[in-house]
Amino acid sequence: MTQSLRLAEKGLFVPLNDGETYFNYHWLRDACPTAIDPQTRERVFDISSLESGPVAAAAQIDGDTLVIDWAHEAHQTRLPLAQLQDFADHGRKPDPADLPRKLWYSDGYDSFRRVRQADVTGTDEGRAALSRALVEDGVALVTDMENSDESLTRLVNSLGPVTPSAEGDHFEVRLEIAPTNLAFTAGPLEMHTDLPGEETAPGVQFLHCRENTVDGGRSLFLDGAAVAKALREEDPQAFDLLASHDIPFFYRHDGWDYRAHQRVIELDARGNVAGVTLSQHLQDDIDLPQDLLDDYYPALCKFIRMMQQDRFLCRFRLNAGECIVFDNHRIVHGREAFSAESGARHLRGCYTDRGATWSTYRTLAAKGITGERMDRARAA
Repeated sequence: MTQSLRLAEKGLFVPLNDGETYFNYHWLRDACPTAIDPQTRERVFDISSLESGPVAAAAQIDGDTLVIDWAHEAHQTRLPLAQLQDFADHGRKPDPADLPRKLWYSDGYDSFRRVRQADVTGTDEGRAALSRALVEDGVALVTDMENSDESLTRLVNSLGPVTPSAEGDHFEVRLEIAPTNLAFTAGPLEMHTDLPGEETAPGVQFLHCRENTVDGGRSLFLDGAAVAKALREEDPQAFDLLASHDIPFFYRHDGWDYRAHQRVIELDARGNVAGVTLSQHLQDDIDLPQDLLDDYYPALCKFIRMMQQDRFLCRFRLNAGECIVFDNHRIVHGREAFSAESGARHLRGCYTDRGATWSTYRTLAAKGITGERMDRARAA
């Protein structure tokens, strides 16, 4: 049994769960399954080729499918009602990686998800567990790491290709006589995100601890999204200032000079906190209007001071054989000073792209592999 639909000048009305729902003709024509090549999965239909724009000659419901016969072209579109209902409910296509964030605070270290390197590099369930943790928590610990240069590369490649930086594909965090970065000294590192001077700062960071026998040098980590949420609740005006203006950052040495403007608090299209960018040692002279700085600087200082509060900050020792993996656009990290003469401390680091990591999770979730089975087994 078929049901004819009400047509309008630029769209039509489809009966869905909440009653008649309007859909634009251009959107419907572009959403036709024939617009996507089944082999390449790329769009092969050019909506601009219809000079007068798409218009329905007739439209009806046939079982669980919307059927549209188009005027001015010999073409019929068939769209599942479930697809239209899902779009009406969510406003976008379902995304397996669009998982709720699990904010964490000063006690978060004990709940960091831990996955063995062999499970990540050798099983889809392990890859899914790690990539899911990065989506939800922004951080995870990979344990039982092999002590070799190639070990980290294999781990990174299980999520995506290595993203190079000014330091190259990898960098070594250890004492240097002529350091190009404060991380290569024994001094403390303030809370920061990495490389904001790059146009697109690296997405996911890996720090593989190869050796750590020094006195001091505890790692400092916090959830920047949790701090931003608290700022929004406690001082909305300060939050809005940090989320509305770009400020300059740099990364320069003899052989490079990176510069970029970033927002300290990044929002997504829905107004939710998408990330944070913070690095006083790589922050350039702020070039906002001076009268705006009367309010902006106090807001920035308040946000930085909040990141030093015990309610947010995790302090722990990163041990040899562990690799901490974290979202560089969400997790803020630092380090306590250590005694250079007390032993050796060596971390090998590199980056991959957030998009590659989320892609890995989506492709695994499409096969029904979400990493939850490994989490349940660990909890048991």
